Amino acid sequence: MLTAKGTATRQRIIDGAAAEIRDRGVAATTLDDVCGRTATSKGHLFHYFPGGREQLLLAVADREAWRVLEDQQPHLSRLTTWHAWQAWRDAVVHRYQQQGVHCPLGVLITELGRGTPAAQAVTGRLIGQWQDDLQAGIASMQQRGQIAGELNAERTAAAIVAAVQGGVTILMSTGSSAHLEATLDTALLFLKSSALDAGPDATPSEGNRK
Repeated sequence: MLTAKGTATRQRIIDGAAAEIRDRGVAATTLDDVCGRTATSKGHLFHYFPGGREQLLLAVADREAWRVLEDQQPHLSRLTTWHAWQAWRDAVVHRYQQQGVHCPLGVLITELGRGTPAAQAVTGRLIGQWQDDLQAGIASMQQRGQIAGELNAERTAAAIVAAVQGGVTILMSTGSSAHLEATLDTALLFLKSSALDAGPDATPSEGNRK
């Protein structure tokens, strides 16, 4: 188990490596570059990452994955009003407009090998947490009667994540956020209209009460 100082040092190396990769790209970033940026020695680096470059890249990928979620906060964890949903939508669009066509996480996952268990685990944790937060927001709005109770919160959250990722892929290919914005706006319109379609007596379904 690492000491507080050791944990801080390890995190500094990860953050430094992430910054170096954003500036130079994965292929051009060497362990010497990371050591120089973080004022650590090769010995320190291998102490915290005995697997060398691959283990460090995996840690950076995990950090970049959580950065995706952090950039959507505090809205993603507070999807209890339509104002909060709109603020989340705006945060997602802003995040990916700022990122543009370059995706550090995507490059890292490609470098690690998309089909490897480690890379799939990083992606799986990101998608899982994102979906869980959206599902919690939908369930909360269902309890308030603002989203139809018979809507399957889990599947709807999964569909929104998938749609957003599709919009992000198009943005990375074209530089335009139009499809991402259309996806998010349509998702919010669908959620709002579901309660109207269900009528004022809509109640949570058995599946969503659990």
